[in-house]
Amino acid sequence: MFVKQLLRGAVKHAGSSPQFSVERLISAARGFSSSSQHFGGTHPPPCTDTEHPKVLITGGLGQLGVGLAKLLRRRFGKNNVILSDIRKPPNHVYNNGPFIFSDILDSKNLREIVVNNNISWLIHYSAVLSAVGENNVALAKEVNITGLHNILDIATDHGLRVFVPSTIGAFGPSSPRDPTPELCVQRPRTIYGVSKVHAELMGEYYHHRYGLDFRCLRYPGIISANSNPGGGTTDYAVQIFHTAVKTGCFECNLRSDTLLPMMYIDDCLRATLEFMEAPADSLLSRTYNISAMSFTPHDLVQEMQKVLPELKVTYNVDPVLQAIADGWPMVLEDIAARRDWGWKHEFDLSELVQTMLTHITTSSQRAQAN
Repeated sequence: MFVKQLLRGAVKHAGSSPQFSVERLISAARGFSSSSQHFGGTHPPPCTDTEHPKVLITGGLGQLGVGLAKLLRRRFGKNNVILSDIRKPPNHVYNNGPFIFSDILDSKNLREIVVNNNISWLIHYSAVLSAVGENNVALAKEVNITGLHNILDIATDHGLRVFVPSTIGAFGPSSPRDPTPELCVQRPRTIYGVSKVHAELMGEYYHHRYGLDFRCLRYPGIISANSNPGGGTTDYAVQIFHTAVKTGCFECNLRSDTLLPMMYIDDCLRATLEFMEAPADSLLSRTYNISAMSFTPHDLVQEMQKVLPELKVTYNVDPVLQAIADGWPMVLEDIAARRDWGWKHEFDLSELVQTMLTHITTSSQRAQAN
């Protein structure tokens, strides 16, 4: 009604003022109509758990997106999962299912994608990680905070179920470290960690204020054989496998006794799917810790040397990365996730090492054969 009154007034008075712009008022009225949905208006109903969701994954060419798309396509169908990024995908990604350009900083483009593709789940993986973020704080703020705001607004306006990952980096030096519970002082000291705490709180605010179906998991360090490290503090635990198979040597940039929570990627992706499928009324929280194991570089090297006895590892500590790691949890407590939606990890350290070395060795042999 208010919008109609504005437009009637625009038509009535258009000829009386040379400075008046009907188009400008129409644009403003549209903006009012959109924003008013956040303040007592109605939202489109969220998708039900009985129908296949239509999924959009942002930041899809990072460490997790391609693997999650593969898992979700097996469950929901190839064409029901759209991978997106601002980079051109490799051919095998492009040929395995729908891929589109999507810039999370372009709210209009993102909104069009959601509407045109009838999206019901939005998996928001676009982020600047810890080490890269400390070298480019302005970029991290823009991507991790401004981009998040676009995601939350669009998800709220269109009744989406939205997943935003958090991280062990959301904790800080004043947090309990062994173990780290879900509810405690956080106070991170990196822009990555600060932006993730912001995401947790904003998502929970949108849930309580507007009814947004917001879901968030605090990931530990994720280890995968099929993707390159993306600038994170726990990347050594991925790089060591590739370098060990290739050269038999590795230089680690963290101290040998640096204990951090870790998880194999298959557990991480399965946890994400199970969490997204969990009935809303089973979730006593909107942000959960999940974990599988904790180990030090020394622990990892010892386990790898059972398979590669000639592996040589030296330590050249990066003070920036070490300072970040020293403020993070050593053991992540995930009792609530196991209680509320049945989370259970499958890979421990020995299984992780065997699986990673098998994957990387097989891939290396295939590459040499070609």
